[in-house]
Amino acid sequence: MKITYKFADGTTSTTEVDEEIGAFIMDSRRKEANDDRRHRYHNYSLDAITYEGAEYGECDAYPSEDDSEEVAQRVRDALAQLKEPQRRRLLMLSRGMTEREIAAAEGVALYAVQKSIAAARKNFLEFFLI
Repeated sequence: MKITYKFADGTTSTTEVDEEIGAFIMDSRRKEANDDRRHRYHNYSLDAITYEGAEYGECDAYPSEDDSEEVAQRVRDALAQLKEPQRRRLLMLSRGMTEREIAAAEGVALYAVQKSIAAARKNFLEFFLI
């Protein structure tokens, strides 16, 4: 079986390989092409600009410099509305600690930390989005 390789500079090379190896290479190329298609249609990333065009990457949703202080104040207000354990655990989580590490640091069960963080997220969003 002959396999053709296309290089980045546009040149090609043809190589003779065994049927088994050729089938494996063709199958891997097919899977890669399918994965690329699936990625384009089901995921959003800046890499999609290659496929969708430059206007795909434009975004108006970023807050301006004037809004940043207002957002920071809203975050502080929402955190102030939480119970102390919820606030403390949510801040530990935001600093990169895992739920297991938080449970070990506070000497409580993992389930209690998970439940507390879930409630903190819910309450935070309620207060933040008002």
